[in-house]
Parts: sequence; structure tokens; C-alpha cells
Amino acid sequence: MTVERIGPPLTGGERETLRAFLDYHRATLAMKADGLSDDDLRRQSMPPSTLSLLGLVRHMAEVERAWFRRVMNGEDIPYVWSDKGDFQEAYDASESTRSEAFEAWQTEIEHSRRIEEQAESLDVTGYQAKWGEDVSLRLVMLHMIHEYARHNGHADFLREGIDGTVGA
Repeated sequence: MTVERIGPPLTGGERETLRAFLDYHRATLAMKADGLSDDDLRRQSMPPSTLSLLGLVRHMAEVERAWFRRVMNGEDIPYVWSDKGDFQEAYDASESTRSEAFEAWQTEIEHSRRIEEQAESLDVTGYQAKWGEDVSLRLVMLHMIHEYARHNGHADFLREGIDGTVGA
């Protein structure tokens, strides 16, 4: 599977630019996993870390679900891989497959895109129960860009450790 990654517009409006940067980072994570076997995707970084590319994909499925469906859309739905709402549990990909993890992640991305597209503006708010505060869609999108950018840095190192592939 070849992943298409389109750069953000150089002169777009705020919402278009946020949407494009978020999609750019989603595609970057997919690119880092492209062409690897399930065993490669489960390969962990150096001890004591158990981080893997597949674990990152699972984690980001949880993050997408939490911020867009639970916070912005107010859905009372369970977490994908944790009965306790612990995002760290998603990192344990020891029994996971590419198919399972990527299907869950893509499903959550589709929900996130739908929720964002249906929102009247970036000023629409949702309730972040963990903070006991309302948050704007703008904050959620910026947070998601930050979350992906940070984890894509991890993905860079993980991929290099698997087969030497480096770069954007």
C-alpha cells in the first residue's frame, strides 16, 4: 500500500490549514508503517520501552476517539483497547495485527473528519471531563497535530531501527 501525503496549503484559511496539517501528520504515521510485516510493526524500541509502530497506531486510534467522539461529540462510548480508559494500554501491540490496528485507527479518523466537517466553526466546544472544562474544536485540532507530530518523531526512530529507512 502506498500512502499519499499532501502538504498543507501555503495560503489557506485557518480551518483548511488545521485540517490539512492534521491529515498530513496522519499520513506521515501511515507512511512510517508502510511495507512492514506485522512482526516488524510489533518490534519494540530499546528496553525498557515497549513502544512499537503498531502500538503508536493503536494509541492514536484511542486519541482520535477520545478527542473527537468523546469530547467534541459527547459520545459515551468505551475505549478501543482499555477497560479503564488508560491510553497507555494501547501501546501493548504484542497480540495485535496491522489489519486490526489500522482498521480501528482508520475508523476513528473517519469519525473525526465527519465530526470536524459538521461543526459550524472552530469555536464549537465540547466537554473535556478530565479537565472539567469546555474546549474548542480549534484546541482539539491543534492538540491532535501536536500529538501526531510528537509520535511521528518516535515513529522515525522506530522505522530506522527496523530497516534503516529515514526521512520524512
